[in-house]
Amino acid sequence: MPRSKRPVSPNRYRVKPVDLRWRCNPTRFEFKTTSELGDRPINIIGQPRALEALRLGLAIRSKRYNIFVSGQVGSGRSTVVKRMLAEVERGDAPPDDLVFVHNFKEPDQPHRLSFPPGSGKAFREAMVELIESLASDLPKLFESERYRKRRGTMMESVAANQKQRLKKFEKGVQDHGFAVVQIQAGPVTHPVLMPLIDGEPTEMDKLETLAEAGQFDRQALEVLETTLTRLTGQMERLGKELRNLDRDLHRRLEAFDKEMARPLIEEATGEIAVALETDGLATYLDEVIEDILEHLRAFRGSAEAAKVPDGNPMDSVPITREPRYQVNLVVDNSEVKGRPIIWETAPTYRNLFGTVDKVRSEGDWESDHTLIRAGSILRANGGILVLDAMDVMVEPGVWAALKRTMRNLRLEIQLFDPLHVFSGVSLKPEPVPVNVKIVMIGTSHIYRLLYAHDEDFKKIFKAKADFALHTPISDEELENYARFVNKKVKDDDLMPFRREAVAAVVEHGMRLAGNRCRLTTKFTEIADLIREAGYWAAQDRGRTVAARHVEMALDRRSYRLNLIEEMYRERISEGTILLDLEGSKVGQINGLAVLDTGDHVFAQPARITATTAMGRRGIVDIEREAKMSGRIHTKGMLILAGFLNERFAQDKPLTLTASLCFEQNYGLIDGDSASAAELYALLSSLAEVPLRQSLAVTGSVNQRGEIQPIGGVNEKIEGFFDLCRLAGLTGDQGVMIPSRNLIHLMLRKDVQEAVRNRRFNVWAVATIEQGLEVLTGEKIGARRADASWTEGSFFHKVDAKLTRLAKDVYRFGRPEQRNRNRSKSNEKNGNDNGEAGSSG
Repeated sequence: MPRSKRPVSPNRYRVKPVDLRWRCNPTRFEFKTTSELGDRPINIIGQPRALEALRLGLAIRSKRYNIFVSGQVGSGRSTVVKRMLAEVERGDAPPDDLVFVHNFKEPDQPHRLSFPPGSGKAFREAMVELIESLASDLPKLFESERYRKRRGTMMESVAANQKQRLKKFEKGVQDHGFAVVQIQAGPVTHPVLMPLIDGEPTEMDKLETLAEAGQFDRQALEVLETTLTRLTGQMERLGKELRNLDRDLHRRLEAFDKEMARPLIEEATGEIAVALETDGLATYLDEVIEDILEHLRAFRGSAEAAKVPDGNPMDSVPITREPRYQVNLVVDNSEVKGRPIIWETAPTYRNLFGTVDKVRSEGDWESDHTLIRAGSILRANGGILVLDAMDVMVEPGVWAALKRTMRNLRLEIQLFDPLHVFSGVSLKPEPVPVNVKIVMIGTSHIYRLLYAHDEDFKKIFKAKADFALHTPISDEELENYARFVNKKVKDDDLMPFRREAVAAVVEHGMRLAGNRCRLTTKFTEIADLIREAGYWAAQDRGRTVAARHVEMALDRRSYRLNLIEEMYRERISEGTILLDLEGSKVGQINGLAVLDTGDHVFAQPARITATTAMGRRGIVDIEREAKMSGRIHTKGMLILAGFLNERFAQDKPLTLTASLCFEQNYGLIDGDSASAAELYALLSSLAEVPLRQSLAVTGSVNQRGEIQPIGGVNEKIEGFFDLCRLAGLTGDQGVMIPSRNLIHLMLRKDVQEAVRNRRFNVWAVATIEQGLEVLTGEKIGARRADASWTEGSFFHKVDAKLTRLAKDVYRFGRPEQRNRNRSKSNEKNGNDNGEAGSSG
């Protein structure tokens, strides 16, 4: 085929230097340095949706209407939430105080009581005063003359009755010739009946011995034994009666003590009930009264308690330190103004839900209501609690317990013991009703995972504040950027920024946004740039931060992070990685990929080759066959086949075998940003027309041949520029990008300057045809009504090659058909031979 006589000029696709970078005119700022801005407040930049969602979520007081703040780290989520919470109307009365008290009926289930703010502390102090006053007043009551006299009368009456009964029994014993003798048995004495022989008490064993020796009458001994048995029974019955009298006296004395003490105790507790009226308090105080009356001996003092046998263990503890009467003030809102707002930065199970502490007692672990501790949820009850989603997710047991609490609207405080180390400690405090609004800050990825896989999540978090990564550029946002720079200057005690430096910060904000109509809202990176620019200005011993210091900060940051990029460029310059930067070759092109190391993104040029031959396998993606490509890259390969079908298979079948490969690739390839480059290489191989090797190509393509925009366009251009600069700029080198990426261009100034001086080029194309014009300099051609192409054009050569391949395949026939025919022929010959042998 003859070549087109006049080459096509690609100049019309060359991007002008002015379109390679947006410039922020410093004159848009009215100040000369940021020191002139004073303390002007910063408006929240670029988050109207998030602000509306936050206002809505904070204003709606309905239960379970919690807020999830979604966005990338560094987008100002926490700052905005703090500002919004500072504006929340907190004029409401603060929530109630929360106390836990002893449950006298079920000690392992402490009661909770709620008091108006400040009254919880008053109740605790009142209970301390109550016990201290009773510890002082009750002993005085029991030492009073009136008490002693009445108690003495009761005891004397019983003693007289006992004495009378004993006297009557002793007289009856004497009438029968016996006497009551007290026998010492260790520390205890007990009465024994002995017969009187010659006026002297004599033991029965001695009389038995005398009777056996014949010195005492056996008949008289038997009479004494019978009498002794009868009198012993009477003595046992008398002893039982006397003990019953003692027990009855003890009960009467206890009832008398309670009768005497009750008015004093009721009067003291009644004052507390009147002063601090709240639900459940009267019932609790009634239980306190009854418990004190049951343990009056503890108030008499240790001396009195020691006189009483089998006393209660608590009687040995100073009553003022007895925990059963102590009040555990778990949440004290006496100093809180309005609704509480709590930021929990360490949401462990203990910090969030509280816990029940334990103490070691006599070798074992014990606990009581005084060891109950509140967490952030209880401290924020009635208000707002702010949490970080990732921190919540990584803490064992926290997310499940948080869902359970917000779903049931009550909190159960318990010991978090996943390893069951303290299994012997059993305490179940009464659940606490909760009405707290949760504001959880997390990434969009966490939100999507929870929304898709946790059915409770969408029921609990009904408001989503989604933070945008960028905002449309406007004079207002430029002013906010300047105020942000001024704030960081004051926060970090930096030198003032000139307006040229502020403009440079704005330009970097636009580059981070990836769009010349927007500014980034990732203020963490902007703040770091401001600090580093201030550092370089200080190193320069200046008094203000200039634009060159901002550029120096960017350059030095890139230098600190681009070690891998530099090593890759060195391998190309050394020839370890094969890449041509000049000349022309058939079926070969320079593609551009982007490598992200986490803190640095750079372009990775790669040679892409294509070969075509006769066959029916279609387009073979070597990366896919080697299982080194992702699904998106595989999709791009299928799109190439669709393009060929649409352009060249309207009048014949598409019959070929082609292979495409990323040369020297040893890792995973994914994405479709190289699909245009792969199609150029494939078409070059079909047309047998060489492509310029001084260009690198990026862009994806659809089935209709339209070039689609890609990501990382700035990094790709700059990466190839740095490689060409290392090898030596010739003026013929450059990068071809999709025209729809022009709005994303924010190249470095050195790249822009090289393009202005015609030492480097950037082309922007919208279709495969335009790209081929730049790469080949040939006319691409137009399709005629009969599906043929313009004579001598690039596509005419492609079409001719595909036609020839189709005819050749048809001429040689299908290999499988030839094999099938050969197999049938062999089978027929074998059968014929078999028949001949049989007949022979």
